[in-house]
Parts: sequence; C-alpha cells; structure tokens
Amino acid sequence: MTDPTPDQMAGMTVFARVVEANSFSGAARTLGSTKSAVSKQVARLEAQLGVQLLRRTTRRLSLTDAGQVFYDRATHAVALAREAQHAVLALTESPRGLLRVTAPLSFGRLRVVPLLPGFLRAYPDLRVQVVLLDRPVDLANEGFDLAIRLTRTLPADVIARKLAPIGYLLCAAAGYFTRATLPRVPEDLLRVNCLRYGEGETSARWHLEGPEGRRSVLADGNLRVNNSEALRAAMLDGLGVALLPDYVVADDLRARRAVRVLPAWAPRAPFGTSAYAVWLPDRHLPAKLRAFIDFLREHLDVPDPVPPRKT
Repeated sequence: MTDPTPDQMAGMTVFARVVEANSFSGAARTLGSTKSAVSKQVARLEAQLGVQLLRRTTRRLSLTDAGQVFYDRATHAVALAREAQHAVLALTESPRGLLRVTAPLSFGRLRVVPLLPGFLRAYPDLRVQVVLLDRPVDLANEGFDLAIRLTRTLPADVIARKLAPIGYLLCAAAGYFTRATLPRVPEDLLRVNCLRYGEGETSARWHLEGPEGRRSVLADGNLRVNNSEALRAAMLDGLGVALLPDYVVADDLRARRAVRVLPAWAPRAPFGTSAYAVWLPDRHLPAKLRAFIDFLREHLDVPDPVPPRKT
C-alpha cells in the first residue's frame, strides 16, 4: 500500500465536505468551487481507490459501505491536516517555541543577555537559548535561528539587519599616566605599553583618524588576549593602553575609572562599526525571529559614552 498522493489528500477533503453538506452544490459553496468541479474530484477519487463511495440519485446522496469506512478515516485525516496547518500558522503569527541565538562573548554578555528578561516577559510563550562564541558559526549545520555579528564582511548566503552602532576607543586606567607620558599624537603610542586584542597580526597596527589626517602606529606591548573583557581588566589594572569597544568601557569612563587616550583621534573599528542580526533566507520569517530582531533594534542602543572628540 502506497501513501496517499497530494491529489488524493485534496480529494479526501472535498469528499468529506460533500458528505457533511449532503450535496455537491453545498460542498461547492463551502469550498468556493463549482458543483461540476466537486463532482469530478469525487469521481476521480473513486477511480483512484477503485470503489464507489457515494450512491447518487436525483433526490439524495448516501454513503456506500466503503464510503462510510473511508469517510470515518478521511475526517480524521482532514482534522489532523487542519491541526497541523493551524500549528504552523501559530508559529508564523505568534512568537512561540525555542529561539536559538549565538553572539560574541563580550557583546552577548554585556549587551544582549541583560535584555532577555524584558523580551521573555513580553513573549511568555518563547524560550531562548543563547550560546556565546567568539567565532563565526554555520547557522544551518549548528542549528541556530539567528547570529549576532560584529564584522566588516557579511557572508553572501545570509540576510542581515543592522542592530546598533559600535565605536572603539583608546583608553587607559585613570592613574596610568602618573607613571607614563601622556600621548599627544599617535606616534607617542610607540613609547607606551599597548595591550592588543586577538591572536593574529591584524591587531599589530592601530589606525587612527584625527585633526592631522590618518595615522597608523605599531601597537607593541607585553599582553595580547582574545577577549575584550579580559583586555579591559588588564587596562584597569594599569598595565597599559587598550583599544576597546565602547560598550565594554562605557561604565568605566563615566565612573572615571578609565580615561580616553588621544580623544581627538578616532580609532578605526577593527571589526566594523555595526552589530548585525544574521539569519538564513526564508520566504516566511518566523514570528519568533521577527519579534527578537525588532526587540533588539528597539532596545540595543550603544551610545557614545563620552562627548564628541575635539577637532
């Protein structure tokens, strides 16, 4: 026995409507079709099954024994199909189910995770799993609905939406320059201990733009670490000057635990100037994903923690 074809499944629905309406014309009105089309679909279903399902007279319709058995099963199948359709529509119309999200470690911990209680209170039928990773992920193979990325170059096979601006600042502990000479121009950084992010050589030079144009200086020092919060901790401990995202040091600058270095010079953002929501193309964006993206865009604002630089 083979599984029903799509044509047979459609015929089952039409047949059930005919029985419930006790007429072809009544079923046609319910289905938005014509009496002739309904009659032909039932006849085609009978031909496919090789049995007569309905006795037709000029005055009434009645079920054959085979028709009664088939109707009992057909109504159950149609009900299951309706239930499945409603379940799918509920997922697309109302945010519910599990939402799996990945984000960079520091950005996720400092900016995304604090927003989750408010999001979950707004959408109580949702569950959220957040995985913090400082590496690109394969959305399809790793089973994530959405990734948050701080990057200059987005993959070509995804859809991306900008969430918030990201700025970068040169900063040091408030008391660091009681022991070191305060830099006045970018070249003065050659005489201070520069704390670097990352493992490769891309962080070896810091690129800055200021009153005298663009400058590129060698960032040399005795510490290199691949985590912004660890770099911040070393900076606050007075080890040297660090290039950090504004969302990592905003509170330190406001509390005067840290100071900006070369405030008239804007560092080039090593990982781009924006945070993006990234997801796989889908003709119908699930409601849970749309709700989360909209929530992040509304609440995920990363303002400049200090006044604009002097020019």
